[in-house]
Amino acid sequence: MVKVVPQQVEYVVERLGKYSRTLTPGLNILVPFIDSVRNKVDKREVVVSFPPQPVITSDNLVVSIDTVLYFKVVDSVRATYEIFSYLQGIEQLTVTTLRNVIGSLDLEKALTSRDEINRHLSGVLDETTGRWGIKVTRVELKAIEPPPSIRDSMEKQMRAERDRRAAILHAEGLKQSQILTAEGEKQAAVLRAEGDRQSRILTAEGQAKAIRTVVDSIHAANPDSKVMAYQYLQSLPQIAAGQSNKLWILPVELTKALEGIGGALGGMSQMSDAARATLVEANANHDESAEVIEARRSAEDAAAAANAEAAAASAQVSGHPKATVGELIADLDAVTAHDPSHDPSHEASRDASRELER
Repeated sequence: MVKVVPQQVEYVVERLGKYSRTLTPGLNILVPFIDSVRNKVDKREVVVSFPPQPVITSDNLVVSIDTVLYFKVVDSVRATYEIFSYLQGIEQLTVTTLRNVIGSLDLEKALTSRDEINRHLSGVLDETTGRWGIKVTRVELKAIEPPPSIRDSMEKQMRAERDRRAAILHAEGLKQSQILTAEGEKQAAVLRAEGDRQSRILTAEGQAKAIRTVVDSIHAANPDSKVMAYQYLQSLPQIAAGQSNKLWILPVELTKALEGIGGALGGMSQMSDAARATLVEANANHDESAEVIEARRSAEDAAAAANAEAAAASAQVSGHPKATVGELIADLDAVTAHDPSHDPSHEASRDASRELER
């Protein structure tokens, strides 16, 4: 009797009912009527999918679990004589071990700990099936199906969790947006303040430079008290030009200013053309610039017009409708005569006004 054994297959041979040998792949010779093949063992890895098994978790929920088992026969003799049906034994061992593992976990833990369950099952099955000549290579949980009511509750919980996460993400985005907006406004305010500061500094520097230039020009021109008095006289109409001015108080220093103005105008009016030319030439001999000389000539030319402006300014300063200096002096005399406690400043003002009229 000739037996040809395929690759990855082994034949367990018995002689007169007792194990004799194992036929390997290839050509083998058997003794007729004495040798017989007891079992044909496939040495390739086998994949077995077991039907769903109901398992109770630690929180008393019944779940249905599908498992997939990967194993192979490593010893044909022990797989034949150590167990009647190693496939049925592996199935029952997987079910009991799975119930022990899942029974110690709650539903949420069982759903999130598949790797841990697989490792535990593989260790227990490999240790038990080792004496059967079986090597369990891998155990996988194909599906864990909770009851429909539990699935509906889990979906609601998941929906609420997703809504919560969406609200948190929206709040975080709004927070970041407000922070960035505040940072932008802060930087804009800082830049605006910096620009305003620079503008004020430049403006102040420009004004300081202009004032310095004017002061330097005044010092270079070396004006006397007569020119300054004339400038003060020109400023008086502008001081009293406000339309809302009902009452204007005369300062004490005005009498002295009027006295200086009168003296200046009197001296300038009595100065002849030859004297003026002599004064300009004398000042020119003291290294004065052409601009200063021109300014003095302009001031001298405006002396005649200043007499009329002085009278008008005096009338505006006093608030009196009279247009002549003589009438202003008469008013001042009347005020002094009716005031028993008259101030010497009034007399000085009257004297200055008379000097201005002369």
